Amino acid sequence: MIRKFTLSTLFAAALVLGACSGSDSTSAGDFNDADVTFAQEMIPHHRQAVEMSDLAATRSTDPDILALADEIIAAQDPEIALMTGWLDDWDEDVPGDMGDMSGMDHGGDGQMAGMMSPEQMSDLRGSTGPEFDRLFLEQMIEHHEGALEMAVREQSDGRFTDAIALAQEIERTQMAEIARMKDLLAS
Repeated sequence: MIRKFTLSTLFAAALVLGACSGSDSTSAGDFNDADVTFAQEMIPHHRQAVEMSDLAATRSTDPDILALADEIIAAQDPEIALMTGWLDDWDEDVPGDMGDMSGMDHGGDGQMAGMMSPEQMSDLRGSTGPEFDRLFLEQMIEHHEGALEMAVREQSDGRFTDAIALAQEIERTQMAEIARMKDLLAS
């Protein structure tokens, strides 16, 4: 388990360092609208996953849940910084806080795929112990499934090599985390 965490963290760090290397890999010809959409949607999506994971520290005592939450934060915080850098380099808007997502309709029900509603977030914030653990796992599975949709779309429609590589890493790690969370729910 620690090895997966380390490899994922190292991959994200390598992407961040590559983005900061000063190379001309972010020139206007190297990205397209799909890359911009991927970054602009994945940033608030990751922010919500980090917010959900932050709650675990004060609401769960399950070491598996706490470890998973820490891993999600450790992987997704650097990815947020990386995608923010791309958008800055491309002179594109960087999404603000979660309130900026209200007009986005990517999940068919008025919100982006996998994003938790204000009511779901309120339920999660209001729970502790085994109830929190169950809600966290159920909601994070749904959340990860939404991220997978975005990652697959980026891999088929994107042009920016680093964004496609990040989408592949998101797909790989979040599929593994979904399997892990389903196992935890079943136990």
